Amino acid sequence: MSKSSPIEFARQVRQEVSRVTWPSRKETGITTLFVFVMVVVASIFFLAVDIGLSKLVELILGFGA
Repeated sequence: MSKSSPIEFARQVRQEVSRVTWPSRKETGITTLFVFVMVVVASIFFLAVDIGLSKLVELILGFGA
């Protein structure tokens, strides 16, 4: 593997970055919104599981009320 100069490295990086397909502003917005919705859904799910398990433990062990 041959070593290249910093200038050659920078040129190669620019060349690679120009090949990247960047998402549009609309795609980025939709993806961001989807992530926030999924975070809310997951939070509600884990809240429900946590409440359910705590009620189950309370019922079995008879304390924590």
